[in-house]
Amino acid sequence: MRKSLLLVAAAAVLTLGAGPALAKKQLVIVVKGLDNPFFEAIHQGCEKWNKENASSEYQCFYTGPASTSDEAGEAQIVQDMLGKADTAAIAISPSNAKLIAQTLKTANPTVPVMTIDADLAKEDSALRKTYLGTDNYLMGVRIGDYIKKAKPKGGTICLIEGNPGADNILRRAQGTRDALTGQKGLAALKGEGGWTEVAGCPGFTNDDGAKGVQAMTDILAANPKLDAFAIEGGWPLFGAPQPYRQLTDQYKARIASKELVIVAADTIGEEVAIAKEGRVEALVGQRPFEMGYKAPTVMIDLINGKKVDDPVFTGLDECTKDTVDTCIQK
Repeated sequence: MRKSLLLVAAAAVLTLGAGPALAKKQLVIVVKGLDNPFFEAIHQGCEKWNKENASSEYQCFYTGPASTSDEAGEAQIVQDMLGKADTAAIAISPSNAKLIAQTLKTANPTVPVMTIDADLAKEDSALRKTYLGTDNYLMGVRIGDYIKKAKPKGGTICLIEGNPGADNILRRAQGTRDALTGQKGLAALKGEGGWTEVAGCPGFTNDDGAKGVQAMTDILAANPKLDAFAIEGGWPLFGAPQPYRQLTDQYKARIASKELVIVAADTIGEEVAIAKEGRVEALVGQRPFEMGYKAPTVMIDLINGKKVDDPVFTGLDECTKDTVDTCIQK
């Protein structure tokens, strides 16, 4: 009996001793919020990498605050992850670019840092090794191109944006204004190229779909002859699809005749179905699954000191009512 107990105890010691050796190094992805289906697509890409690389010494670990509006919560998670011994590299989608930059300056990380989906401001770009995701300026340009094609003479417009401090959305908005006017760097449109932004715009949603629909409702009530919406993220469509449908039910004829033109970012959730129903002129979509799938490989390259392009763009998918069956990259 005593011999059996000693063998069990020895086995337990061996098991405990093996724990740290078997623990995987973490390739951390921190997103703006876990309540957004766009980021869940990044999560799915991360999990596919884990499944295909089960024998790797690394593991893709996905996290973020519960709500995309919790900018301070995201910054705290970044700080916490950088303080963990098993964090080998980190990819961050900054909700507030300035706040995350300050967090990185304070933490002074010794592991590779990259951004994913959203970047830091240009003046803070040295704080990360590379950016992986959408060419956000080009995305905004394509949104503007679709609106301009439908309304070549211009008109009144409202841009719907997310968090005021999100660099990716600011770049999209700038791309849209540049495409509509043929001028670069305008902070607001006041007749340039025939386009004027109405009072109360841009509307900020804090990445909340219901707030996005409400903002559109309020703008249309104040501007019943509004010509266009440029929705720089798909929040009203994928975050509140039924309220969006109820809103656009009232404007079906205007949308069909291009009297009211709505172009939105993203192609996730219900968005493609909404496009097929003719409730939006066009969608300019990102590839979040690809971002999540590629991020671990990029982080490992950074850990190993390999040369990595900056930026690493993941491309766009563009959908209209007539192309919804073939517009998404498989």
